[in-house]
Amino acid sequence: MDYRSEAPEIIKNFLTYHETIKGHSKKTVDEYYLDLRNFFRYLKIARNIVPRDTELEEISIKDIDLDFVKSVTVSETYEYLAFMTRDRVKNQRSREAEYGTMASTRARKVSTIRSFYKYLTLKAKLLDTNPLQDLDVPKIPHTLPRYLTLPEAQALLSSVDGKNKERDYCILCIFLNCGLRISEIVGLNIQDIRADHLRVFGKGSKERIIYLNDSTAQAINDYLLIRKSIAAIDKNALFLSNRRKRMSREAVHSMVKTSLTRAGLDADKYSSHKLRHTAATLMLQNGVDVRTLQELLGHENLNTTQIYTHVDNSELRIAADANPLSKFKPE
Repeated sequence: MDYRSEAPEIIKNFLTYHETIKGHSKKTVDEYYLDLRNFFRYLKIARNIVPRDTELEEISIKDIDLDFVKSVTVSETYEYLAFMTRDRVKNQRSREAEYGTMASTRARKVSTIRSFYKYLTLKAKLLDTNPLQDLDVPKIPHTLPRYLTLPEAQALLSSVDGKNKERDYCILCIFLNCGLRISEIVGLNIQDIRADHLRVFGKGSKERIIYLNDSTAQAINDYLLIRKSIAAIDKNALFLSNRRKRMSREAVHSMVKTSLTRAGLDADKYSSHKLRHTAATLMLQNGVDVRTLQELLGHENLNTTQIYTHVDNSELRIAADANPLSKFKPE
């Protein structure tokens, strides 16, 4: 996707700002563009600029200019969210049609819209006042992260097999011991490997150091012996596909699902990201404090990390047992 050829100038400048000044990844910038494109496509339908039976995908937004942007109201934006909630077939992963987006998706779209208008007001100085300043973000229901137990994690590591055994075991080991994101794992280069740590580039290209325990260091060393014998097309990439190119996110996802199934675990219930949850939870359960975990996981906000403290809180167990009714049995 190239927003430079599709986006109107006012949106293009916003996206360029986030890509060059804020240092956001191409994936993040593309998501911003898709969110804004969808919003302004809807507005063109709602305002009868295009026929109401026009498919969103067929609507161009190249004619969106400052006057159009300035005229948007909070009420129109809430109507757009209602449209996304009730009317828009959105869930592409399900085989059955599902109507409405998740609250987290709607919240992200609102955050993008708010960021766009904040940029126009405070950075670009194109708006004297922000017409969407009072726009609220949809409330997101908090759910506890799903994770593997220690025996399940051990079973997963023990199940690895096949011609890419060393590679796959190394990837799973990094997931479960280091808590990396899948994008961070596929982005690892050979030069990011040190004797006792990894150099990792997370969201926004923020660099952090991840120290290696013995099992992870051994897994990496075992894989590197195999990696050296491969005539790689992507010479810098640490993890290679069978085509000798850098492994894609999709390939890692597929490998994780296959390994979960081989280990007798529910591949529909768990995913690559759940392995990151597993690493975080196991560390907290074994004495790592939440601020250290925040730095290790690369979370910008401590609140993001604190969700893991509710997964298995030993103090809550102690409090439950301390209740004088905890041992009561009716006669």
